[in-house]
Amino acid sequence: MRTVTINQQVPDFIVPATNNKNVRLSALKGYNVILYFYPKDATPGCTIESQDFAANYNSFRATNTLVFGVSRDSLESHEQFKAAQILPFELISDENQALSALFGVIKPRTLKDQTFMGMIRSTFLIDSDGILRKEWRDISVKEHVHEVLAYCQRLSEPGLKRTNIS
Repeated sequence: MRTVTINQQVPDFIVPATNNKNVRLSALKGYNVILYFYPKDATPGCTIESQDFAANYNSFRATNTLVFGVSRDSLESHEQFKAAQILPFELISDENQALSALFGVIKPRTLKDQTFMGMIRSTFLIDSDGILRKEWRDISVKEHVHEVLAYCQRLSEPGLKRTNIS
């Protein structure tokens, strides 16, 4: 399977999400879409990142942007995490790793001399036409959400050519 490429159309996908929803990319046409991939529900960095996206959710919505968190956790785990953190957006369960493969976020990781295939914390912005416009890979949680929001705000400026944003 090929992975996504900047300034190219993202292949349509349907994935299960919290609140008994299925997220279909083609049904979101007209909205910018943020997919933030994180390793595991209820872990320190993932909780901070999710809280940051939640705290800025209305600002993202003001830029016509929908936010979705993605991990390989089960829907049950996601429902508990979403409720505990009072997240205003849905979490996508990627247990089969199809979405992770499409975005190329599963890589070998090493922890305590053990190598395993782990999720690389990454965020992707798909524009309202389904084109991948920006990616942030292997990010640090601190200030990341503000950087993503600033980019979305620039993208939503009237008359701005999307291809001129860096």
